[in-house]
Amino acid sequence: MKFLFDLDGTLTLKETLPVIAEHFGIEEQIIPLTQQTVQGIVPFEEGFMKRVHILRQYSVSEISRLLSTVPIHPLLLQFIRQERANCIVVSGNLDCWCHSLLEKIDCKHYYCSEALVKDDKLVGIQRLLNKKAIVCTYQEQGEKVAFIGDGHNDLEAMRQADLAIVSGLTNTPSPSLLSIADQVFFDEKELYDFLVQLRKL
Repeated sequence: MKFLFDLDGTLTLKETLPVIAEHFGIEEQIIPLTQQTVQGIVPFEEGFMKRVHILRQYSVSEISRLLSTVPIHPLLLQFIRQERANCIVVSGNLDCWCHSLLEKIDCKHYYCSEALVKDDKLVGIQRLLNKKAIVCTYQEQGEKVAFIGDGHNDLEAMRQADLAIVSGLTNTPSPSLLSIADQVFFDEKELYDFLVQLRKL
């Protein structure tokens, strides 16, 4: 089985875009939009593009260094390192911002939205990640897929996955996910133990 993890709010103890916003003193512009996007009130692509537009004036390398300090749920990190060959991180966030954070997680495979960067500034988005397509890719290889997520933008990927696991460790999960979830967890140890049992199947 392959374990596909959303990054923001699933593996991280904080949403990364509000961390960036706080660092640059623009919380009022970013945080409400992030909350509305996680809950599905604002479509992911629309909300993400608006936040990227606000943040594009800031140094890409500075943001990457900042996000490398974002804490990860320790037991989930332990599971990924134990099952490195079978764990994949899938994030709609930008590769240029998340690179250092993903290096810290040390996952063998990860997928992000792809940015266009020039002179250390974000100049555009080359491709927004389609999480459902990543699930399909592994299934076409004959793999069973468990998807672990928390936000509305995980919905289609979780519908496609063989097992939809909703994490409420950082955020209140999107109501849309609760309607299709196979399992819901609000305790990290319980989620970790469940994943360990899945690994043995």
